[in-house]
Amino acid sequence: MSNPVFSNSPVFGDPNDRRARARAQAGGAATATVDAATLDRMYEAPAATARQTGRLTYDDVIMKTAGVFAVLVVSAAVTWTLVPGLWIVGAVVGLVLGLVNAFKREPSPALILAYAVAQGMFLGGISLFFEQELPGIVVQAVLATFSVFAASLFLFRSGRVRVTPKFVRWLLVAMVGYLMFSLVNVGLMLFGGTGEFGPLRSGPLGIIVGLVAVGLAAASLIVDFDSIKRGVEQGVPAKFAWSAAFGLAVTLIWLYLELLRLIAIFRE
Repeated sequence: MSNPVFSNSPVFGDPNDRRARARAQAGGAATATVDAATLDRMYEAPAATARQTGRLTYDDVIMKTAGVFAVLVVSAAVTWTLVPGLWIVGAVVGLVLGLVNAFKREPSPALILAYAVAQGMFLGGISLFFEQELPGIVVQAVLATFSVFAASLFLFRSGRVRVTPKFVRWLLVAMVGYLMFSLVNVGLMLFGGTGEFGPLRSGPLGIIVGLVAVGLAAASLIVDFDSIKRGVEQGVPAKFAWSAAFGLAVTLIWLYLELLRLIAIFRE
């Protein structure tokens, strides 16, 4: 059975089949001739766009991403202003929802927006803490995040950085290594009681690690852009714009936190 989206479309449907049905229903050669002319005009009409056929478009991704970040920013602002102490709740809930959304085969807009709310709570509280210690740091981190995002998009669109299987393997290995490093640092911080960033994330070493982390986040953004591009070119369903928005949100939140920590190390 053919796809009903195409078989029921006056643009993509088979004009020969429609002409045959028209002849059978009309019962006369004159009517068949008129129907054939009508069908020819329909067949020669402009092709349906990706949006009309329910396929993913860049506009879909932009709109869904803007919606996710609007929810995140509102949640962060409310938390910053009213209940900054709930940042730990947002961190835990955001982690759980992030894992759930990452492993779902079909995107759930409700869960993705809930993730944005939780992460907004986390970012609102943690950003206020940094801002109280180092006034102006949040604006610096936000501007730096936008700058890295723009640079990554430029490198991807210009073709200066290409996403190849080798590039993806390198990024995967580097991120696993960084994750293990971070876990060791957190363990030393919790059980050794040394520094708010841990002994491995302070001083010159902390700056080097922070720059590496920002580089990994920027590379992850480039891979995200490539995934979105392939999704649009392959004509995946439009609902996966939510998945693209979720993926970009995860990477940009990570990038913002790394820049926030890196700027704090520089300023201290």
